[in-house]
Amino acid sequence: MTTLIERAKEFAFAAHNAIDQHRKFTGEPYVVHIERVAKLVASVVHDERMIAAAYLHDTVEDTTVTFDDIAEHFGADVAYIVIYLTSVSRPKDGNRATRKEVDRRHIARGDARVHTVKLADLIDNVGAIAAADAKFAAVYMEEKRLLLPVLADGHPVLFEEATRLIKQWFDGK
Repeated sequence: MTTLIERAKEFAFAAHNAIDQHRKFTGEPYVVHIERVAKLVASVVHDERMIAAAYLHDTVEDTTVTFDDIAEHFGADVAYIVIYLTSVSRPKDGNRATRKEVDRRHIARGDARVHTVKLADLIDNVGAIAAADAKFAAVYMEEKRLLLPVLADGHPVLFEEATRLIKQWFDGK
């Protein structure tokens, strides 16, 4: 019998591979990112629902998967985490800064589990973006600096690492 985590991994990999999704800044298959995020979460918690949500964190935002699909296959608890990890802003909401504020308010309503997964996502994204596109990194890192206070109740090890990475980037500018 496969575990919840194994099923989430298979489901997420299938969804992202079905659209041949690759990372914008590295060109690597997108599943490499979700694998790293899930491993970061698993390095600090032993909650199978959180690790499953880490695998699934971008499926609704990036693929044809719906929240109902997540709830049906993985339960309401995993769906809850994924819901708060999914960006809700749309172009009609305004410029990028306004949209990111909408998304910050949304994720702020999630609990510490949501914030822990988001910290792992942030940690994995920071390195790739900072190395690949200095101009966009300036915008991205400021957005993440503003997001950090919202994530303060996430796992302290991941919060400390995310804070360190963002501080290091700003100190090196």
